[in-house]
Order: sequence, then C-alpha cells, then structure tokens
Amino acid sequence: VYGMMLGGSLVATWMMITGRAVVMFTSYPPLKAPALYYAAVLVFAVGAILGCVHFFINIVGARLRGDVTSLPLFSFALAAAAIIALWSLISGAAALIPAFLWAAGLIPSVDPGVYRLLYWGLGHGAQQINLAAMVAIWYGLASLTTGAKPLNEGLSRFAIVLYIFFINMGSIHHLLADPGLTPWFRNINTSYMMYLAVLGSLIHGFSIPASIELGLREQGFRKGLFGWLRRAPWGEPGFAALAVSLFLFGVMGGISGVIIGGPQVNLIMHNTLLSPSHFHMTVVTGTTIAFMGLSYYLVPLIFQRELVLRGFARWQPYIYGAGMVIWAAGMGLAGHWGVPRRHWDITFSSSVFPLKSDIFENRTIDVFLALLGIGGILAVIGGAMFVAVIVGTVFTGKRSATPYLGKIMADTFAPVPVVSGASGEDEAVVKKHKEHEGFETPGALVLALIYLALFVGLYGFSWFELSKLPWGVH
Repeated sequence: VYGMMLGGSLVATWMMITGRAVVMFTSYPPLKAPALYYAAVLVFAVGAILGCVHFFINIVGARLRGDVTSLPLFSFALAAAAIIALWSLISGAAALIPAFLWAAGLIPSVDPGVYRLLYWGLGHGAQQINLAAMVAIWYGLASLTTGAKPLNEGLSRFAIVLYIFFINMGSIHHLLADPGLTPWFRNINTSYMMYLAVLGSLIHGFSIPASIELGLREQGFRKGLFGWLRRAPWGEPGFAALAVSLFLFGVMGGISGVIIGGPQVNLIMHNTLLSPSHFHMTVVTGTTIAFMGLSYYLVPLIFQRELVLRGFARWQPYIYGAGMVIWAAGMGLAGHWGVPRRHWDITFSSSVFPLKSDIFENRTIDVFLALLGIGGILAVIGGAMFVAVIVGTVFTGKRSATPYLGKIMADTFAPVPVVSGASGEDEAVVKKHKEHEGFETPGALVLALIYLALFVGLYGFSWFELSKLPWGVH
C-alpha cells in the first residue's frame, strides 16, 4: 500500500521536475501530459484507497471480535476522514482514468467540464480528509493534556457526520465560472450545503474549549470566569499545539473560508493571494500543528525513546504559529488589495493587455509582502525546531519502555476527581461552584459568543465591501 503511494508520488514528481509533464497539479484538459504521469497519480490513488480499506477491515474485525462495541470519538472522526478520503479518491479516479486513456491514445478526447467537476471532488475533498483527522486530534489532545471529555458526545458525532455529507459540496466554489453548471447548482452548494458543514465546525468550536474548561474546573481551577484558562498547561507541547491550531484554523482560517467560499465574494477573491492565505491558516498551520502536537507523544511511544530537546518542544508550537499568523496576515491583506496568485509577475507589467490600475504603485502592498516574508522566516525556524526534536528523538533519544510523556493525564478516560484547593481555593469557592451546576462552562460560552460576534462582523463587512465594487456580475 505505502509502496504504491510512495512510488506513484515519486514518478509523478520526477516527471514534473524534469519537464516531462508540464501541467499543473490540476492538469486540466485540453492541456495533455504523458500517459505515465496520469498512471503514476492513479497508482498513488489506488494505494491510498487500499489504505482506507485496510483501516475499515481493522474496524470491522475489532467489532466482530468484541474488542469494541461503539467506536471511541477519536476513532469515529478518523473513520469519517477515511470515508471522505474514499469519496475524494474515487472522484479523482473517475476524472484521471479517462485522462490517462486519452493521453495513451485509446480514446479521442475528454470533456473538460466533466473533468473539472470530477477533479474537484478530489481537489477539495483531499483537504477535508485532513480536517476530519485534525478534529479527531483536537479531541485527543484535549483529553490527553487536560482530562477533557466531550460535553455531549452524541452532538460531537453528529457534527462529524455533517462533514461526511456536506463538506465536499463546497468544492463547487472552484467551478463558479463554469458554463456547464446552472447558477442554482453553484449557489446551493457554495451556500446552504457548505453552511451545514460550517455548522459542524461551530459545534466542535464550542465543544472542545468547553470540555477543556470542564476538565480543568473539575481539577479545582475554578477562580473567576477564566481562571481555568490561566491555569491550563500552556507549557505542554500538546496543549500549546491544540491552542494554536484552534486559533489559526478555527478563528482565522474558518472565518476567512466562509467569507471567500460564498459565490459572490469568491468570484473576486479566488485568484488573489487571499486564497492561499486561507490555506496557510487552515492546512499549513491548523492541521499541521495539530499533527505536530500529537507527534510529541506518538513518536516516543512508537520508538520507545525519551523525547529530546523538550525546551524546543515547548516553544515550537508558538514560534511556528506566530510565524504563520504573520505570514497569513501579510498574504491575506495583499490579496485583499488585489495581488494575484499563480502568476510570476504580480504587477502584470509585461501583459499584452495593460492593467488599468495603480494599486501596485501603492507602497502599502510592499509592507504586506514584507510581513509575508518575515512570517515565513519565523515559521521555518519553528518547523526546523520540530524536525530537530523528532529526528533527535528517533535517533538519539534514550531508550525507555515507558518514555516520559510530559504532563498528560495518567488515565484520560476515568473521571477526574474534584479536589478542593487544587488551585488554592477554599471550601467556600468549591461550594459556590457547586451552586451553579448545570452551567459548568461559562468561560467557553463567553469565548464562543465573542467568536460569533467576530464572525458576524467580518462576514457582514465583506458584504459591505462587495457593495462598493464598481462592476457587477450578470
């Protein structure tokens, strides 16, 4: 399985870097690549499909043996990721198999419109595989580092199911200008269907901080509205990665994604730097740093070695996250001012048709692009710190059958006892806390309301700006 994935990716990459396949990743017809390129991508896809099938075989086997009755939430979210992966890979194969036959001369042509529709089932869905897996890691890291348990596991599972049914519908925002699709089809998928997937994310956005708050309050950290937040394990790499991931993906990436994913704004912003800015908030930072955080516990367990450079591990999520915040902000602001993506000359100075605009003469854009560079340097430093910790652990870490895993909870699935005075409170504070049982997470509720206010404000502002544009789409 992994040999097919590695081999396919190496061959496809080799063909591109040697100039034998001069197509972009999307490889839209009628631009044609050699048949070997499509074959290599298909070999990778078959390997990935077999990996998903193997995952489900293990789940079914565990159920039949009686090892599990109901999948844990973590595994349930990973199963959702595998379902989305199968959907995406099959859609991609449906696009690429005809392209391979066309490149091999076995069929005369490929319909470009049908290809694009099927391809973006893969292109968009491939990102959502990471989304579902990241949500699983969020719940896992919250449990490992704070003893958190979902407030309502059924609701969290429902939110994950929303991803399965609706997350890929948003892929139509890549096809808003395709003449073969009706306006009704485009709008229903990039608005109502996409918003149902957003609802799932909003549920997780409240459930995870609330479960963290409840877990920490049960340990005795009850002072004030945000006493639990101040006493959270900020020096624990897993919790730091969780917090940075939640902020970058949920706040910056989530809001920007909803804004630019809608049909009207997307037509204007899709081909500016605002789009890759959104990707860097979500996949490059939110998803990646969640995987990094889990790696600090998985790698010592898998290789039976002590984690090295623990100081690096504590600071790495913050340094990488800060760099990506600066990077994404600079890139997003530049895109908001109209700087294009996917073009070697962002000023279009050599264009056959002169650009009638003076926006690129504004020095403000230079400031935004400078921020992009500064953030990139800081993020590279943070990424190098992660590589140093993980590679150092694998090759030089002290061997141990029970490696030290930081301050993770000893038994994350057992009830956390309420201990009076765990953070210096007296019995009166504990009694006051008990008088408000039934409303156990006021801090998370306030944070959620602040987030919703920011969401509504920025979303409304985008429509206000849209109304000022001097041209219309007919």
